Amino acid sequence: MPNRKIDVAIIGAGTAGITAFHAIKAAGKQVALIDRGPLGTTCARVGCMPSKAALHAGMRWKTVKQLPDGAVLFPRGRQALWKHARETRDMLANGAAERTRNAAKDSLILAEASFIEPGVLQIGSECLEADAFIVATGSSPVVPKALESVATRILTTDTLFDQESLPKRLGILGMGAVGLELGLALARLDVEVIGADQRHTIGGIQDPMVQERAISAFISELPMWLGDSVEIHLAGEGVLMRTSEHSAVVDRLLVVTGRAPNTAALNLSVAGISLDDQGRPSIDPVTMQASDVPIFFAGDVQPDRALMHEAADEGLMAAQAALSYLRDEQRPSTSRRVPMSILFTDPDVCTVGVSYDAAMQQGAIIGLAEGSGNGRSKILGAQDNLLRVYAEPDTGILLGASMLLTRGEHIAHLLAWAIQAKQTVNELLTMPYYHPSIEEMLQSALKSASQQIGT
Repeated sequence: MPNRKIDVAIIGAGTAGITAFHAIKAAGKQVALIDRGPLGTTCARVGCMPSKAALHAGMRWKTVKQLPDGAVLFPRGRQALWKHARETRDMLANGAAERTRNAAKDSLILAEASFIEPGVLQIGSECLEADAFIVATGSSPVVPKALESVATRILTTDTLFDQESLPKRLGILGMGAVGLELGLALARLDVEVIGADQRHTIGGIQDPMVQERAISAFISELPMWLGDSVEIHLAGEGVLMRTSEHSAVVDRLLVVTGRAPNTAALNLSVAGISLDDQGRPSIDPVTMQASDVPIFFAGDVQPDRALMHEAADEGLMAAQAALSYLRDEQRPSTSRRVPMSILFTDPDVCTVGVSYDAAMQQGAIIGLAEGSGNGRSKILGAQDNLLRVYAEPDTGILLGASMLLTRGEHIAHLLAWAIQAKQTVNELLTMPYYHPSIEEMLQSALKSASQQIGT
């Protein structure tokens, strides 16, 4: 028999879980927040914040090396910067954990949770019954079984920032967003990095012109073997990486080939959820449910949009869905915010709104601006800057954008706001643009698009 019964049990105290907790608590419902630990969001502990701290450290060291005798004057500079990046990670993770403890107080249960029957969880020695559940258990890095022979040499994003010192040579498997950011960060800290990916693309970029420009911009800093399978073998104290055209020995191998949802320990099949042949639930991205049971999923465990602000949105959506179920009400309709992806690679790689492929399917026009035609880009030595905006051909309504752009994070936000407000190319052209600024590239891209509207 359950030891106690509550209204909603939330499993996972990351960004999605704590957001859902606040919403359920504000509604006056009995709620428990359950986490197996360690506390602190994925973003703060092993995700977006540590990688940005590493990128910042890399850019600082790159600047030092560009100074006369800079690297000579600061021979321990890169290791000191790496130490500071790790300390920044610890500060952020500890702060997130403390905020969770303070918010949840006695409602926080630190233990592994597993369903033992529909509507009932085993949590340590306690059985807890709830009318609805929110699963926000996040995800973990996937290491392919083919790499078992080099397991002692492998790092993941969960273990990279536990390394007190930087390796001399590092191989990276996976040149998606995470692999590209970390590869550039560590290369700028004088690690000899080689990135590899079976795909011909990097950073998840769809726009072919931006893709080509990004590879050209980064390959001198970060050698990349693309479009070929990689053989991995032990080689003494190191790891041999080999393709049909390249080979190299590295000290450690950072594997960033994907993440899997943390659902195995939950015993979801006992809760009435159907699982696929890999033991994973099929989650409806609209209802946020898997099967017709009052269990709602949010955050990285439902990897439709694995980003912090999206996890917060999903936590709130899951809470609203759970509350509607408890009140036997129709679930409120929800609309997602405009999707936005930013890689802080300097120049930044950003995608906003609909993807390039989706824009082309809609027959969108493309407005183009080059750094070679922008005064601020020329001053910064960033003539390779590139901005492409997509708009409806008849109305000029902005649909999306892709860019390789110095300080592109700011342009990406401006465009996301404009797209969410359904603004047109010509409406945006009435806004002020200061000279000389990177924002003038947006003005140029919009002018390029405006000339094509209605043609």
